[in-house]
Amino acid sequence: MRLVVLISGRGSNLAALLSAAAAGTLPARVVGVLANCADAPGLETASAAGVPTRALDHRLFADREAFDTALAEAIDGFAPDLVVLAGFMRILGDRFVRRYAGRLINIHPSLLPAFPGLHTHRRALAEGVRVHGCTVHFVTPELDHGPIIVQAAVPVLDTDDEAALAARVLAQEHRIYPLAIRWFADGRLRLCDGRVLLASVQSDGGVLIAPQLVAV
Repeated sequence: MRLVVLISGRGSNLAALLSAAAAGTLPARVVGVLANCADAPGLETASAAGVPTRALDHRLFADREAFDTALAEAIDGFAPDLVVLAGFMRILGDRFVRRYAGRLINIHPSLLPAFPGLHTHRRALAEGVRVHGCTVHFVTPELDHGPIIVQAAVPVLDTDDEAALAARVLAQEHRIYPLAIRWFADGRLRLCDGRVLLASVQSDGGVLIAPQLVAV
């Protein structure tokens, strides 16, 4: 399966996907990496792995729609089966999202629907939650509210600061993102009435509700 990965920064989830693909645990190949920042460190990670890259600076476009159009053209040039957002810090317009409906996924550093948007770890600590985590979901026009594929939870410790909690969550992101993409690549994910179902691997072809939580 052909993946295009969109990034804005260091690309740690991109590195996790590249590692899983190289190890043979992810039946997919990253065929292109696009960034909205020319200095995104993740571009170097991709280049070192032999993956073609391209930077599209969103600040050089007249408006969001113009950027989305150029981004879609660049994506389509790689003919991907799945478009993967991995720390892509730009809100995508409705037309763009609908263009890739059902084959556009994101990983978010909270247990959605809690804490959509930015600064999730800081907000989790401020609210005093005892469990935090991350979510892989299909992208829809409503920000951070698409159908959930899988989540992973971590405890919030009394000694946690924002950096410590973020590191614990990031380790789980690297675990569940390749898992969700493998399910997609294997043709096991189904969207039904706004929920994700996971087809069983049994010979009867039964359908199960996708696991909503992966234990640490």
